[in-house]
Order: sequence, then structure tokens, then C-alpha cells
Amino acid sequence: MAAIGMFSGYCGTLMTPMAANYNIVPAALLELPDKYAVIKAQIPTALAMLVVNIVLLYVLM
Repeated sequence: MAAIGMFSGYCGTLMTPMAANYNIVPAALLELPDKYAVIKAQIPTALAMLVVNIVLLYVLM
């Protein structure tokens, strides 16, 4: 349960400004015109993982 909860928190972190700390450098290295393009690209995956984690927590608890 704790691992799923921590993974859910990680999914949320992918979609927040905190993610910018980790993703601005790759955006600069790739010379992307939008420095938040990396964050925008990972939002669908983060949302899908978050939904799966919520369902798992609901079913297992």
C-alpha cells in the first residue's frame, strides 16, 4: 500500500512545477522552443498511472 501511495505522489509530481526542476535541462539540451514541452508530453502518462493507482488502492483496501 505504501509503495502504491508513493507512486501516486510521483505521478502528481510529474504534472506540477516541481517537475520543471528535472525537465528544464532536457528541454534546453533538445533546444525545444517551449521549455515546458517535456512536462506537457508526460501528462497523459502520469494521468493514466494515477488512475490505475487510485483503482488499485480502492480495490486492495
